[in-house]
This record gives sequence, C-alpha cells and structure tokens, in this order.
Amino acid sequence: MGRREARRIDRRDAILAVAYASFLEQGYAATTMSGIAATVGGSKATLWSYFPSKEALFEAVLEKATTIFRAQLSTLLDTDVDPERTIRTFCRSFLERVTTPEARALQRLAHGEAGRFPEMGTIFYERAPRATQAMLAGFFTSLMDRGLLRRDDPLRAARALTSLCMSGCHQQFLLGQLDAPTPEMIVADADAAADIFLRAYAK
Repeated sequence: MGRREARRIDRRDAILAVAYASFLEQGYAATTMSGIAATVGGSKATLWSYFPSKEALFEAVLEKATTIFRAQLSTLLDTDVDPERTIRTFCRSFLERVTTPEARALQRLAHGEAGRFPEMGTIFYERAPRATQAMLAGFFTSLMDRGLLRRDDPLRAARALTSLCMSGCHQQFLLGQLDAPTPEMIVADADAAADIFLRAYAK
C-alpha cells in the first residue's frame, strides 16, 4: 500500500470516528456534514469526496461497527461442533454484544429516528439485524441439510432465535429498566432462548 493510499484510509477512519460519535450524541437529524467537516478539519468538499451524502456516511459508520460484531459471532458457528453447545454459546455471545452501551445507543438512535428518516431505519436493519440473521440462517441451513434440526425456513428460525435472546434483560436494558444486565441474567436468558429454540426445531 502506498503512502497516499494509507493517508486516505487514515482520513476515512478519522471521519468515521467523528461521525460515529456525532450520530450517537446528537442524533441523525442534528448531525450535519458541515459539523463533521469542521471537527475533522478540512473542507466539506473533501468530506464529500469520501461520502457523497449523510446517508452514505451513516451507512459506512454502521458497516464498520457491525462488521466486527458479525465476525466475532461467525467464529462461533462451527458446524463440526455439537449443535446444541454451539447454539447455546452463540446465544450467550450474541446477548453479551447487544447489551453493551454502544449497541444500546445505536439501537435507540435507529428506533428513535426511523420514523422521520426511513432510509436510516432501512440501513440499520440491513446492516445489523438482517445481516446477523442471514449469517445464522446459513448455519441453520447446514444443520437442517445434515438432519440435525427440523427442516423449516432457516431465516425464520434465525429470526426466532435472535428474538428469543432479546426478549428478557435486553429489552429491559434497552428501555432503561436496567443499568446493565448481570452475567447471570445474560446466561439465564440465553439458555432459556436456546431451550425453547431447540425444543421447537428438534429433529
């Protein structure tokens, strides 16, 4: 990689860091391209050369935030490991990650402003819930093909499992009823979700 390309990547990362903080602290509506350009330093024209719109910038922010999230979860979905143990491990890890302060802030941002900015809700859905569910559906497809889970729509199964995981302490955390779920809460909710799912999809 040349020096010029390295500088461009560093500049892009700096823009994304400032935009991430601005979206979380000020919201989508109050975040402006002018404000981000002023914080990063440089002209709006320079910023637009990286991201042609606020929507494109928000999409890039979410893509960076969720890529790491999905990569960490994907390493757990090993089809050669006992399916029940893998599903339980996935549930616990998934719930740990969606109950971080950063995850809550992103979810509140998307839910709070999607009504006024539907495009933002679409970007969040495609980059976060849908992408995670698609990854999990691929894992379930493999298990169903091998006869280890009852045959059904794998994407519907993925939606069911993630919804079960988020129905307890995550919902309380998201709505401000908990400062932070305890490890015991996370384990209990994850195991309950896995239990229900495995009974529903048992071969």
